[in-house]
Amino acid sequence: MIDSIIFDVDGTLWDSTDTVARAWNRILEQKTDLKPTLTGDTLKGLFGRLLPDIAAVIFEKYPREHQLELIDLCCEEEHRELLAHPAPVYDTLEETLRILSGKYPLYIVSNCQAGYIEVFLQATGLGGYFQDHLCPGDTGQAKAENIGIITRRHNLKAPVYVGDTAGDQDACRKARVPFIFASYGFGTADHPDGTIRRPLDLTHLF
Repeated sequence: MIDSIIFDVDGTLWDSTDTVARAWNRILEQKTDLKPTLTGDTLKGLFGRLLPDIAAVIFEKYPREHQLELIDLCCEEEHRELLAHPAPVYDTLEETLRILSGKYPLYIVSNCQAGYIEVFLQATGLGGYFQDHLCPGDTGQAKAENIGIITRRHNLKAPVYVGDTAGDQDACRKARVPFIFASYGFGTADHPDGTIRRPLDLTHLF
């Protein structure tokens, strides 16, 4: 029996890639000599990594310190864009959260910047379903460590994690938490402990 569910955000709860691409392209156009050609598909291949690693790909030609400055500007712009134009959540998500939150405490752990999860919760109006959340921007730690922090903070005995990439699966193995693969998301997973094709499948899986 499980006693709690921890969710990833991008590719699991919503798809913000098109919206974020618009915001980041503005920074590329205003602050760099790079062409503003980022797309949602480009970001689908990058989301899930830590922000410094994403910055190293997009701003490869710049020194490391400048890469980090630019990605910070991108994040600030994306927060403004997402609050003004919320990205779509996945079909059946709110129904799923309503059902699950009546049985289990729900949490979020994502490899994102500080403030992003709060933007997601505010933009979607789904904050009432979640008990707590963590990201590297809060702790300086990666996903596996943050799963562990949430687990210890709330004395969770049998949590599961729902995510959509091989990186999520690797983090779960390191944290020793079962991994449920959201196959509708951005990535792949070789040996998940369960697979869902839409959020509502979680209500039948448990």
